[in-house]
Amino acid sequence: MQLLLIVLNKTEKLSPLLDAWMEQGIGGATVLKSSGMVHILAKNIEQYPIVGSLRRLLGDMDERKDSRTIFMALQDEKIEAAKAVVRTIVGDLSQPDTAVMFTLPVLSAEGVDLL
Repeated sequence: MQLLLIVLNKTEKLSPLLDAWMEQGIGGATVLKSSGMVHILAKNIEQYPIVGSLRRLLGDMDERKDSRTIFMALQDEKIEAAKAVVRTIVGDLSQPDTAVMFTLPVLSAEGVDLL
């Protein structure tokens, strides 16, 4: 069993992603609203001079969308299918402002049915 974690910057892809997983029989995702570190630090810009430089490079941080953090515990045999759906819907994850995706081993789980 593995925990699939995705930080989705392209939030407009959230519904199509969830729909595609359901079509593949992959469910059980939890979605949280999230923000990146630079976005949060930009609110206290006077305390972090480097953020001022980043703000000039990245544009107005207050207008940037929040991201969505998605996580789900899946059986090992479903992980590659779930990741393939992310790549298909979101696109090339090596491009900026798309998504970050990784897995972690799950050593135990309670309260979740993973049949």
